[in-house]
Amino acid sequence: MIPPLPDLILEPLVRTALIEDLGSHGDITTRTVIPTGTVMTAAIRAREAGTASGMALAALVFRMVDPNLRLQILIPDGESFAAGDVLARITGDAAAILSAERVALNFAGRLCGIATMTASFVAETRGTQARITCTRKTTPGLRLVEKQAVLHGGGFNHRVSLSDAILIKDNHIAATGGIGPVLQAVRARASHMMRVEIEVDDLHQLRQVLDEGGADVVLLDNMDNPTLQQAVAMTEGRVVLEASGNMRLDRIAEVAATGVDYISVGALTHSVKVLDLGLDV
Repeated sequence: MIPPLPDLILEPLVRTALIEDLGSHGDITTRTVIPTGTVMTAAIRAREAGTASGMALAALVFRMVDPNLRLQILIPDGESFAAGDVLARITGDAAAILSAERVALNFAGRLCGIATMTASFVAETRGTQARITCTRKTTPGLRLVEKQAVLHGGGFNHRVSLSDAILIKDNHIAATGGIGPVLQAVRARASHMMRVEIEVDDLHQLRQVLDEGGADVVLLDNMDNPTLQQAVAMTEGRVVLEASGNMRLDRIAEVAATGVDYISVGALTHSVKVLDLGLDV
């Protein structure tokens, strides 16, 4: 089970979204048409199958609008569900439920979409050692919850921020003057506690990295499957290998079969389809 993020982290996200949606005068439609004191029960229902994520976040949306609402999460984050399943049930003041509805569904729909997409990629790696990982190509402000949604889908997280590890990309190499100089700089200046990953575009650069030393992980960027196989053979387990670039669902099984350790997929967060969820009274 993936531990939930603390409310201390989630509350600012929810507060910002509610302020954006309620505007300067609140929910004038609900205030106009719903009699004061009306009580109802509503269900968050899946219109399509998927993997749950964002349910704890959606619950917090309802609680922040009205702490007296009673919430029951029926399908917790990380669990799969079928079309028509009820993910959560909310009982209490009708106006509060309706005012919180869109923000709660926006969060849950996007995060369920990420978890569901991740699960489909993970399924393609079964029987191999390869792990699916996300990138930093996330929605500004939502990185932590989007990366947690990847975990709910069975994937793994790459760096959460620039301060997590050293990742030397092609532009770092170009600005420093080559693979040799950039790895020498790392050995001279980096903490011994810091992991180092470096991106390579071809097998010649991979050979340079192996000869130079100083990298824990090598990112194999935009290589075809035969080249990935050659890279695995060249390294002989000396470094962790991550395949990246153009990682479509229809080629993941073949990439995983090459023997790479990780497959990073930016689409998990930057091109995800929001899962269709609805609130039924």
